[in-house]
Amino acid sequence: MNAPGPLGAFLQARRARLRPEDVGLRDLGPRRRVAGLRREELAQLAGVSVSYYARLEQGLSRGASAEVLDAIARALLLDVHEREHLDRLAGAARHAPRPRRPRPEKLADETRDLLRAVEGVPAIVLGRRTDVLAWNALGHALLAGHLDPAGPDDQGRRPNMSRMLFLDPHCRELYANWTRKARAVVGNLRIAVGRHPDDPLLAALIGELTMNSPEFVAMWADHRVAPCDAVSYELRHPVVGTVTVTQQTLSVARSPDQALIVCTTPAGSPAEEALALLRQVSADRAPHANGVGVST
Repeated sequence: MNAPGPLGAFLQARRARLRPEDVGLRDLGPRRRVAGLRREELAQLAGVSVSYYARLEQGLSRGASAEVLDAIARALLLDVHEREHLDRLAGAARHAPRPRRPRPEKLADETRDLLRAVEGVPAIVLGRRTDVLAWNALGHALLAGHLDPAGPDDQGRRPNMSRMLFLDPHCRELYANWTRKARAVVGNLRIAVGRHPDDPLLAALIGELTMNSPEFVAMWADHRVAPCDAVSYELRHPVVGTVTVTQQTLSVARSPDQALIVCTTPAGSPAEEALALLRQVSADRAPHANGVGVST
């Protein structure tokens, strides 16, 4: 039997998280052999036939209408981000992916200028596969001071934040609540895969993490979908000690698959003082005169 594909796997995972009482059903049937709702229960809630819904989960039906997707989304109690992800997966399922040679991700001049403009705070630019396309001196010092600051300049060997988080001991130790940060990264990767289902480099990254991180396997199987926006994290930094920053993700207008991540602190806080100290310590180590490592 063929694998269900991304759409079917997502539907199965979301169905498995629901119990009958979550959706107003009484469980009067025999003892359950599977977690969550049965297919026939979900089909009943969505107002579609059991056979049709089964074919959708099995990847045998590619033409679900917007009305059917709306009904299934309501039955599964999807939030707005999960609903958007469902639409993307359904759209991708309607069209056979065409192999494409990935183009190297580059920084626009405007994005480079923006990174210079926020030199006073730690900042990095991530590509759609979470490759580090650029970072300023303070962003490098705060999040990856153990790596070569010129790393983003090498398109073939750029640091990758997802790989670092799961496979680099320094980054695992950096976050006091590593699991929380890891779940956020995985949720964002799910969105990227939904947007670019035929990206071989993105698929290779998921495969690498699957082969080397049991934690990633468990989180990936959960099919949670959530964008990274603004979240506070406590960092245990090897130079300035414990510091709490808010990582804010900003979209890049002319490069929608790229994101600017800035780390902010409250004015006058101990965290702001810690970043000021880190700025002093790292000032003499910056390899670029302007303190920004970028790829062109």
